[in-house]
Amino acid sequence: MVTSENHIGKISVSENYITEIVRHAVCDCFGVADVCSVNTFRSAVSSLTRGKLFRRRGVKIRTDRDGGLFIDLHIKVSYGTNIAAAVSSITHKVSFVVEEAVGVSVSRVNVFVDDMNY
Repeated sequence: MVTSENHIGKISVSENYITEIVRHAVCDCFGVADVCSVNTFRSAVSSLTRGKLFRRRGVKIRTDRDGGLFIDLHIKVSYGTNIAAAVSSITHKVSFVVEEAVGVSVSRVNVFVDDMNY
């Protein structure tokens, strides 16, 4: 649960909501084929159940002491994609979308390219 406080009151947002926002933002970026799972077992089960069992695959959200977010992404890119440009685009888009939707500052977005779609 991510909590922020302003002059009106306290706002709490679940990590599942932020995860889904991040997944949609990442999948809309050019060159991204999918969001990968980190764990091999979860990756196998997720592919068999078409992603219904492990919804949070590939996205990990942590908070720092100041209330900012650290977001770790594991992605699969399409063949021929300029990886540096894609990662830069993903970093900026995820930061913007999360800050606009939730109102919490994003301290860092780490993007790990785990696979390539041929």
